[in-house]
Amino acid sequence: MSIFVEGFAQNWWLFLISSILIELTPGPNMVYLAIVGASDGRRAGYAVTAGVALGLATVGLLAAAGLTTVINNSPALYQLLRWAGVIYLLWLAFDAWRDAAEDVDAAPVGSAFRVYFRRGLITNLLNPKAAVFYIAVLPGFTVPGGSIGGQTFVLSLTFVAAATAIHLAIVTLSSQARRLLEDPRRSLIIRRTLSLALAAVAVWFAWKTRF
Repeated sequence: MSIFVEGFAQNWWLFLISSILIELTPGPNMVYLAIVGASDGRRAGYAVTAGVALGLATVGLLAAAGLTTVINNSPALYQLLRWAGVIYLLWLAFDAWRDAAEDVDAAPVGSAFRVYFRRGLITNLLNPKAAVFYIAVLPGFTVPGGSIGGQTFVLSLTFVAAATAIHLAIVTLSSQARRLLEDPRRSLIIRRTLSLALAAVAVWFAWKTRF
């Protein structure tokens, strides 16, 4: 048992470092969180972060239960999930463009939180790359001789914690750019530019997740 604990502890540290490096690589979550933080503020960005965290945790639990293997082994289901994610990102970009001239913070606190939380959650649940990560990468850090389900659960929580810490930092830093949006005309230009950036992320996502 002590050999197993020692081996898993070593793998856990390597997995933590790998998770941090993976999350520091630009991707849909990083770009969208930066956009929300800069255009709509920390409150909205933190709500998205909470949704992203729940989405990642959900996919991790599904991986521990073996359900994500079904997605990875079913090309049709994978493609359905993939294109649903692309379309959703494009819808978010369109919604940001349409509402660029509106003040999002004017919405009720509870209502705004639910909207952004839901967006973060859905974006990750529709991301097949998250499932592939838990299937292809995470198992390599488990150690023989222990419960695979238990190890997967611990590693999944580790990944979610590392990702959430980085996402919170991104939102906090990007929200400092909000003062650039004080001028209404400049705000409109910047927000619509960011919406185009999100559309570009959707196209990039479609390319990166292809087989």
